[in-house]
Amino acid sequence: MATPDLVALFAKVTVDQDEALLGNRIARFNRLYGVMAEIADELKARHGDQRSALLSLFEYPNMQVRLQAAKLTLAVAPVQAREQLEAIASSKWFPQAGDAGMCLSFLDDGTFKPK
Repeated sequence: MATPDLVALFAKVTVDQDEALLGNRIARFNRLYGVMAEIADELKARHGDQRSALLSLFEYPNMQVRLQAAKLTLAVAPVQAREQLEAIASSKWFPQAGDAGMCLSFLDDGTFKPK
């Protein structure tokens, strides 16, 4: 798949994650998380680490899409990704705001190191 197609698939999968999360369908969420991770791994393996293509999703209407894109671009665009996580945490749009806040906390204390 071309990089733009993978970005579109990433958006679809993370919207589906949001629906699974809100519907308390944890097994479905976990399967979708695996698909999202495979997409991110494929982008990372491409010449020049194409995860930066996910930056285009920072204005996406779905908060889960923006959250996952921010978390997965921390290694390639740390300033922009952190700004996105801070905006999500400040939005009070839960559960994504809580996830973003925890991610920032783990970044700050060194528990999480983006790769």
